[in-house]
Amino acid sequence: MDATDNATDNSTTNARWRLSTVVSIRTETDTAKTFRLRLPEPSTHVAGQHEIIRLTAPDGYTAVRSYSIASPPDGSDEIELTVELLPGGEVSEFLHHEVQLGDELEVRGPIGGWFVWRGDTPALLIGGGSGVVPLMAMLRLARRGGTADLLRLIVSVNRPEQLYYPNELPGPQTSVLYTEQAPPGTSRPIGRINRDDIPSLADPGLVYICGSERFAEAAADLVLGSGITAERMRIEKFGPSG
Repeated sequence: MDATDNATDNSTTNARWRLSTVVSIRTETDTAKTFRLRLPEPSTHVAGQHEIIRLTAPDGYTAVRSYSIASPPDGSDEIELTVELLPGGEVSEFLHHEVQLGDELEVRGPIGGWFVWRGDTPALLIGGGSGVVPLMAMLRLARRGGTADLLRLIVSVNRPEQLYYPNELPGPQTSVLYTEQAPPGTSRPIGRINRDDIPSLADPGLVYICGSERFAEAAADLVLGSGITAERMRIEKFGPSG
């Protein structure tokens, strides 16, 4: 996901640029790939943070984009970034069409101190489309640490073939909402997220919402309508830059 943090979310753990090596490339959907990068040192990221990628052309021109980290904190020197291909996106098109195993990419981060979850408190996660990426880091952290009962994840996607991490995401903690076409046997009618999709939880903890501006605003209104206060929400919106 191409992440744009809330203005108050500006902490940077590692402010220097360093070279990472592409060690695997995995196709998620027709328009999304996950890049596994090996860093020169163990990652210190927290679930919900992102990294910045910088591309430099031979003439010195640079382009930078930030992408949410999909992998959970595990103390290793490798992280995963899931990147959506956007038409005309100079960085996403390069990553999708040009980058190969063994290539080096400049990265800086991890970045973000507001839209983060450390795995020890209840949380309701709501993601639209590629907005599931930072939430997947949280889900993976919870499952790995045996605290999955603390989370409830709602993912909204247009069609089944557009669902990220389809073999890993399903589970008792997750609900997938389809807005245009659903797989056979799906009980929920197709349609946009609505009030009935917001679970009534005794203690939802913090609510993390990530997606397009339109989705994030609609989801936030529904959460507010369920009685959860704005102070308990963490919202991350993203735009079409690629």
